[in-house]
Amino acid sequence: MKLIQNMNWTYWAGWSWFRGVAKASFNYEVVGRERLIEEGGALVVSNHVSFLDPPLVGIAHRKGVFYLARKTLFKGFTAWLYPRWNSIPIDQENPDMSSLKNIIKLLKSGERVVMFPEGERSWDGQLLPAKAGVGLIVSKARVPVLPVRLFGAHEALPRGASFWKNRQVTLVVGEPIEFTEEELKGKGREAYQAIADKVIAAIAAIELPERR
Repeated sequence: MKLIQNMNWTYWAGWSWFRGVAKASFNYEVVGRERLIEEGGALVVSNHVSFLDPPLVGIAHRKGVFYLARKTLFKGFTAWLYPRWNSIPIDQENPDMSSLKNIIKLLKSGERVVMFPEGERSWDGQLLPAKAGVGLIVSKARVPVLPVRLFGAHEALPRGASFWKNRQVTLVVGEPIEFTEEELKGKGREAYQAIADKVIAAIAAIELPERR
């Protein structure tokens, strides 16, 4: 698979459209924007509560980012569109090492990749346990891991809904997660799951600042 680098014209058009919709429909705002990593490889990890989550995280960045998307979504027109939106197909039922290697390669080459450690959208807006796969990627890529959390996306478009509602959506950017060398050098599912648990805990710790 040829990977599209950064922001091509199709990505820019989608970024601009989603940004306009987010501002108009969700009064979208980013808290802690100064903590976003725009240069160099970084794994951006977020909670997953809505089909809107990927673009809501992506439009916070001024440069193109890469996403993980279900392999089943790459059909017909979207098979042409999604790669141009920097989406990487993932088989959720049978994850393969080639996809993981593509993600690690991107991170090591200096790109930002958005990942949802839970692996699926939450039905009730509450965080789900993280999958061990994110721990493997963190261990192998050795790039900064930046937690972010979306507030209001579940209310705007919960899982199972067909249309979004006008609700306030805020993306809060946390501090990069620090891992010890001991944590990163571990191998096997247990070690990778421990890293994944630390990632989801960092997302859970992010709070929505009180409005004045």
